[in-house]
Amino acid sequence: MRLAEYTDYTLRVLMYCAARPQERVTIAEIAERHALSKNHLMKVVNDLGRQGLLETTRGRGGGLRLLADPTAVRVGDVVRACETDFRLVECFDPAVNECSLTSGCRLKQVFDGALSAFLRELDGATLAEISEPPARPRAGAGVAAKSRPGVVAMPVPKRRAARAGGAR
Repeated sequence: MRLAEYTDYTLRVLMYCAARPQERVTIAEIAERHALSKNHLMKVVNDLGRQGLLETTRGRGGGLRLLADPTAVRVGDVVRACETDFRLVECFDPAVNECSLTSGCRLKQVFDGALSAFLRELDGATLAEISEPPARPRAGAGVAAKSRPGVVAMPVPKRRAARAGGAR
């Protein structure tokens, strides 16, 4: 299963804002940080504003700010709101199902269980748990690092040293 880019962008915007609870951030800042199109992000931000998850302020000194408590926003709810199609196989949609195996096939049950497990796992994670605070300035940079109460940083998994075709 692959999530839509829209869902990915939505999660990135929410995570970025959640990691900066005392700041207003801009679409340009998020676009630069994640190397994404500003136009795509504007649509995402507009939708999040309409849903009441983001406060959006235009003009000088404007920007975005997360309105929801990150500990109360489940990743599964965000994914469900963004994704339009959870049909993993044809038989998930009786309106278009023409599969000849439907009457005796148990594969649908396996896929249905996998989808349920996937969403259950996402429901177990909150926006606070997947958001990490901005990188702290290095020692001697002259700027004191601000603490980010209520934001939990998740460890970033290390890439495997071994690659296909042998270890390096």
